[in-house]
Amino acid sequence: MVKISRLLPALAVAVALAVPAAQAKDWKKVVIATEGAYAPYNMHAPDGKLIGFEIDLALDVCKRVNLTCEFVAQDWNGIIPGLNAGKYDAIMSGMSITAKRLEVIDFTRPYSNSPTTFAVMKESPLAAMPDSGVRVSLDDKAAMDKAIKDLAPALKGKVIGVQVSTIQADLLNTYFKGVTEIRTYPTTEEHDLDLQAGRVDAALASTSYFASTLSKPGGDQMKLSGPLFTGGLLGKGTGIGLRKSDADLKALLDKGLNEALADGTIKTLSLKWFKVDISPPS
Repeated sequence: MVKISRLLPALAVAVALAVPAAQAKDWKKVVIATEGAYAPYNMHAPDGKLIGFEIDLALDVCKRVNLTCEFVAQDWNGIIPGLNAGKYDAIMSGMSITAKRLEVIDFTRPYSNSPTTFAVMKESPLAAMPDSGVRVSLDDKAAMDKAIKDLAPALKGKVIGVQVSTIQADLLNTYFKGVTEIRTYPTTEEHDLDLQAGRVDAALASTSYFASTLSKPGGDQMKLSGPLFTGGLLGKGTGIGLRKSDADLKALLDKGLNEALADGTIKTLSLKWFKVDISPPS
């Protein structure tokens, strides 16, 4: 009598041979989710069409790697769960590559890199915060500790507006919780409106986002103030969010992004939409 235990290895081999190896998907079309409320990265035109830096860049990258792009608008707060649920294939929505997000999704290489800072009204007591315009890396503990210590007296008791579930919200909660009142908003546009109306004392977002804000009506009454924060929990730049299972799509999009960076397309689109070059290092 043959023991079952002796049959198991052979049976396992037979099953393995009978089941074909998983094949990489033959990508022809990619559905990209974007917020549609983070100008000039992504926004809605008056006719409802999605436009912006990321829309132009996605179309360019897709063309390079023979993909058809389709865009869908998705609220920011549910954008990662929607990706992992299979509602779309990628996220292109000013999303920074952070260790926390890498626990649940993957990213392409960065396609932009912009510091984080405060926007205030020009007549505000916060218009000349310490270290204004100075780059401070959160990876440099000594520099970070000094910047936070210098800012704390100026920000004590102030109300700071920030978009919910963002790296900027993480920065405030990590370094300024208990010092300031942190008020979260579904979109960045809403904290801008409250800043101009005097309902918050400052707003925190990326400098590239604020470049658009300051060019809008009423933006000439605002200014950037405080350090230019980079690194640490703010991540390594902005990338395309992908499911961890789609390594083949990541390879395709990385190829297109590398080409767009190398030939200056990302720089050209940056200057078109932001008036400054936010392209990352090669």
